[in-house]
Amino acid sequence: MEKRSGVLAAFIAVTTLFFAWGFITSLIDPLVAAVKGIFTLNDRQAMLSAFAFFIAYGVVSFPAAAIIAKWRAVPSILVALAMMVIACLIMLGAANIANYNLVLIGLFVLASGITILQVAANPLAAALGDPEKSHFRLTLAQTLNSFGTIIGPFLGSVLFLKGVEVEEGVALTEEVRNNALLGIDTAYFWICGLLILLFVFFFFARKTVANAAPVIGSGKNIFELIAEAISSKWALIGAGAIFLYVGAEVAIGAQMALFLNSDNTWGISLEEAGKLVSYYWGGAFVGRLVGSALLYVFKAHRLLTIFTAIAALMCLYVFTVGGVSAGYVALAIGLFNSIMFPVIFTLTLERSSASEEATSAMLCTGIVGGALVPLLVGSVSDASNYTVAFIVPALCYGLLCLFAFTAGRAQPVRETEAASAH
Repeated sequence: MEKRSGVLAAFIAVTTLFFAWGFITSLIDPLVAAVKGIFTLNDRQAMLSAFAFFIAYGVVSFPAAAIIAKWRAVPSILVALAMMVIACLIMLGAANIANYNLVLIGLFVLASGITILQVAANPLAAALGDPEKSHFRLTLAQTLNSFGTIIGPFLGSVLFLKGVEVEEGVALTEEVRNNALLGIDTAYFWICGLLILLFVFFFFARKTVANAAPVIGSGKNIFELIAEAISSKWALIGAGAIFLYVGAEVAIGAQMALFLNSDNTWGISLEEAGKLVSYYWGGAFVGRLVGSALLYVFKAHRLLTIFTAIAALMCLYVFTVGGVSAGYVALAIGLFNSIMFPVIFTLTLERSSASEEATSAMLCTGIVGGALVPLLVGSVSDASNYTVAFIVPALCYGLLCLFAFTAGRAQPVRETEAASAH
């Protein structure tokens, strides 16, 4: 009984990290719209904010895995939180001197800390408890992550986008620009304080987590981890799937405010459009609550096949029909994004011949799709419009549907719930 309560307390401590990085990551959406107006950027240049953030996953994931392999998960999480505090201080400096390059540096450092959290916390959440319920636990933890992503876009829109407009030929007044920069300063000041509190909380919870968690980490160096990961076909396939999923999800979210603000869709103010992005991420929150229950009924790969197919069709609807109805359909895509990350992650862990830390690092490297796909979407929208750009995530979801079908035909190599319950 005491052991079970320790495991539960450890799981609760770890899930607080999921909330924190969900909230911080979702601030990228209103930030993309804000910097476009503040620094007079085109869509592709504004998407560099997403690029700077998500490229960290491609650069830092394997070093993160090596750190975790050597130091184990709990000390690595404390290092990650310290890095995120430093990143917030960089963002404060960037807002005060109005320097976009410094914004990009701050976002990269912030995401580097989050990358270490992801590499450590995803397998940790999956491992804290009955192996037959790892899909359920990781999806539940991702549900709290989704709750953070609901709050982020709304709060960011209130702070970053008041009075900001991005129509061609419209210049921001000095007052609006200064207010937007002040909003960025305010947001990251409070995030810095909250991260310090989270660091203190996790510092005192470190023994509880360490005692309850299985040892994750073999002590291998970065080169051994890379060699191990690339030797596993399923680690590579899973990383490709994560690349496509995160790329599609981030690209849609990052341009959602601009899409709804467009006269071709709803033509509402950018601030109001930014607030509505919370519904996109809120759909993922609802979907994960429902998906957690559905994973007790349906096999994980079948549910993933259904959700990816529906998301692809919704993107095609936006692309082909457009107009007012397309705005509602685009916001609802988040509902079907819901289970994709945790199910792709656990399906891959089950089938990968590489160790958990090597596989987790390869999967987190795939999150670099959040840097590259939005740049492609931004280029398409620059060349055409926001509606046409939905063809890119449609193709991503189509390929994810193929991944889910293929995973269903492959046998797990690890004894998890895939072998018995899903």
